[in-house]
Amino acid sequence: MKRSRTYSALAAALVASAAFGGVRLADFKGDLAAKVDAANKANASVVAGQDGWLFFVSELRHLSLGTFWGDSAKAVSKATSPTRADPLPAILDFRDQLKKAGIDLLIVPVPAKASIYPELIDSGTMNSESSRLDAADAEFIGVLKQNSVNVLDLVPPFLQYKKDHPDQPLYSKEDTHWSGYGIGLASDLVAEQVRKEAWYVGVPQAKFTTQTAPAKVTGDLVTFLTGAKPGPEDVVLTSVKDDKGAAVQSWRQSPLVLLGDSHNLIYSVGGEMLAVSSGFPENLAAKIGFAGDVVGVMGSGATPARINLARRQDNMAGKKMVVWCFTVREFTEGSGWAKVPVIKAGQ
Repeated sequence: MKRSRTYSALAAALVASAAFGGVRLADFKGDLAAKVDAANKANASVVAGQDGWLFFVSELRHLSLGTFWGDSAKAVSKATSPTRADPLPAILDFRDQLKKAGIDLLIVPVPAKASIYPELIDSGTMNSESSRLDAADAEFIGVLKQNSVNVLDLVPPFLQYKKDHPDQPLYSKEDTHWSGYGIGLASDLVAEQVRKEAWYVGVPQAKFTTQTAPAKVTGDLVTFLTGAKPGPEDVVLTSVKDDKGAAVQSWRQSPLVLLGDSHNLIYSVGGEMLAVSSGFPENLAAKIGFAGDVVGVMGSGATPARINLARRQDNMAGKKMVVWCFTVREFTEGSGWAKVPVIKAGQ
């Protein structure tokens, strides 16, 4: 623990003095805090950025905060109980449960939209891999790695993709979730890790077909707007079908569990998730040759998702890996991080 506090103090000192295209981290956080305060006073859940981009207030609040774990957690978290404010103990507990059962854990925190496209909410601000505007998230990922937790940090590859493909946004303008391009990149990176697992070679492979095409969707942030609302947004999605031309289904017997929030459901299950067969689970399946066992929830990907896993009461028999994918705002803006006995001894 002493090592983590030392790491935290050093990282905080470094990022506090860093400049980002002429804008200091403190200025960025202060600007976001002011926007959040104004939105709260107006009872608004959305802040309009440039070029029709919309940003979720709770996500902006998360980015405006500093350290959100350890002794700082209770002061900044919106958890329903102070005992659930700190995400670190719950994450380490879940990691330990899985490890004892011989199951690997890969955490995939989805970056805040404003951390990848800060210039669209705070003019003139740019993020970079070496001087990150999402400094607290980057620091926490470092703490997790120090504690031997496998984490896929999406910010560096997302920033590089943004630079290389400026016309392929990684997020929807009108939605809180990643875009088809974001799903494509994230599924590439997760697939790369899955294929390195020793158990992977023993999983029967299936054939999938993919088709990339434009679509029109109206994102979830539009529903929070009052007054005039923008029309549907043009997006590009990659749909995946099995060898019979049917939608890819969640595979209950899969060795791979896809756990988390609606980033596992968007463009996948239809309805308010906007499309079918074009989400993260389907695109990942096409790249690894088999479908995952999807345990995604519409709300919090932290505690409720693990509760759903525990309700199966099977101690995750036959599972080899859990990919835990959720938005970074869950660290501070959700109902909290409880320890959940997913795998019970003696069963």
